[in-house]
Amino acid sequence: MSTRSAKLLSGLLLGAGVAHFVIPRQFDAIVPRALPGRPRQWTYASGVAELAVGAAVAMPRTRRVGALAAAGLFAAVLPANIQMAYDWRGRPAAQRNAALARVPGQIPLVLWALRVRRNAS
Repeated sequence: MSTRSAKLLSGLLLGAGVAHFVIPRQFDAIVPRALPGRPRQWTYASGVAELAVGAAVAMPRTRRVGALAAAGLFAAVLPANIQMAYDWRGRPAAQRNAALARVPGQIPLVLWALRVRRNAS
């Protein structure tokens, strides 16, 4: 079960990383405006980070460090989720609620990554 969980976590990260390059505008929109530089730079940088972390989680030799990096990455995107929730406060209820749910939704992702780390050999 722990290998399956690691593969699912890796797949999530790799898929998200690819999405940053395929549909970058969605990610650009949630980059906190307080960050220096252009949002697209942050979108691509976070996509590269997700691809690298996803690859590290996928390989048994690097799984422990990769899963720890995944937990850090999930925590690091919390400001983007807060930005999205703030920006979407005027949207229809379903969209607004989805954006709000992303904020506490990071907690299970962090815990999942830490569990993968703990179970890695």
